[in-house]
Amino acid sequence: MTDASPLYTTLPHWPSAYPASGASGTLKVHNEDFVVTELPLQLPSGAGEHIWVDVEKNGANTVYVAQQLALAAGVNEWDVGYAGLKDRYAITRQWFSIYLPKGDTPDLTQLQHPEFKVLSQSRHVKKLRPGDLQGNRFRIVLREVSGERQALEANLQAVAAQGVPNYFGAQRFGHDGGNVEQGRAMLAREIRVRNPKKKGIYLSAVRSFVFNEVLAQRIQQGQWGQTLPGDVLTDAGQPTGPLWGRGRVSTTDDAQALEMRVAERHAALCSGMEFAGLEQERRALVAKPADMSWEWPQADQLVITFALPAGTYATTVLGEILQTSEPERLTEGEPGAVE
Repeated sequence: MTDASPLYTTLPHWPSAYPASGASGTLKVHNEDFVVTELPLQLPSGAGEHIWVDVEKNGANTVYVAQQLALAAGVNEWDVGYAGLKDRYAITRQWFSIYLPKGDTPDLTQLQHPEFKVLSQSRHVKKLRPGDLQGNRFRIVLREVSGERQALEANLQAVAAQGVPNYFGAQRFGHDGGNVEQGRAMLAREIRVRNPKKKGIYLSAVRSFVFNEVLAQRIQQGQWGQTLPGDVLTDAGQPTGPLWGRGRVSTTDDAQALEMRVAERHAALCSGMEFAGLEQERRALVAKPADMSWEWPQADQLVITFALPAGTYATTVLGEILQTSEPERLTEGEPGAVE
């Protein structure tokens, strides 16, 4: 690897897989324009030391709901678990777990709060942890849609048939991509990060950035979604890209050569991740929405429904269809999509 250590003060404009439709629309005008239903790995068994609660929230973020559930149950915040962060400006449904092995079981379905409600509860043997979900189902309303309908429909059809590049979404990288530069500075020991949560966020941003760079290279070379000699494939036969860390890159031949070129360009990031103790992992380069459908209830209104596996981004799907904007109400640090 080279000794080059570029600054990462802005995110690059990573290429799309399909020609731009030229269409645009507004996302999340109302909370009900972005409806997300978590698809759990399992349902509670009815017995165990944890109370699992099925929550529908409207206008609240996941961390805030977890805090309110902890207060209502009389436990510490760290005793509340959840599988993934969900948008604030949306209507979302997800499971939370509360560690409460002893004493009476509170009826949390009676909890009154303007921004969320507990739909049901049951006991289970384990705590919910990040990533403990199959995926999420989305119903997204885009308003003020403008542009050529034929081009937009062509991209809708292409995404439904072939999927999209499995980029990490912009929210992974923080406001204006600042988490990547913070991560670079942390790995270069220019700054010291004591907070373990922030350290994890910065490492995740750096790792995701390098993955996106590999995926962008494959798109630019016309090799997105295609299998290269030496690729490591998923069980479904899809090519994968690197989540950088210690150990040998598991690809060989052409695929390895491409990945190593990207790693050399970002040598300081990659060596820093290795030193930080991250292990080499793989992530699919293609994300394919399941059960995708759409309709036009009005001439300037498009409604899209689909499901995505855990760790993939609805905003990535939308970005391959049209350009979106959101009202000026999102605050810095709010998640912009679901994982």
